[in-house]
Amino acid sequence: MHNAIVLFSHGSRDPLWRAPIEAVAARIAAQHPTRPVACAYLELCTPSLADATQQLVNQGATHVTVVPMFLGTGKHAREDLPVLAQELLAAHPGVQFHVQAAIGEDPRMTALMADIACEAPGG
Repeated sequence: MHNAIVLFSHGSRDPLWRAPIEAVAARIAAQHPTRPVACAYLELCTPSLADATQQLVNQGATHVTVVPMFLGTGKHAREDLPVLAQELLAAHPGVQFHVQAAIGEDPRMTALMADIACEAPGG
């Protein structure tokens, strides 16, 4: 089974906005060189979730984990992503998809953000 990861976020016209998402992808690629990873965006920049997934499937992915890079489950994660996920299932019937919860809802991320916040002077 060829496992791949898509880091899915909102998107922005500002290329600097994408830097943290791309840094996560670069870290995954460095730490897990055999695990394909791609960034995908809901709007305002490319690639889209469909395009990024197609690229991974073309590379042989048979299982794709979509990681919503949101702090919380807002409209995009709650309403837009399930529709996009259904489109992926329809487009790639031989591929297994797993959509994780929003990254910011993971207790490890909550703890890390709290630790970082407390590092501020006077924290």
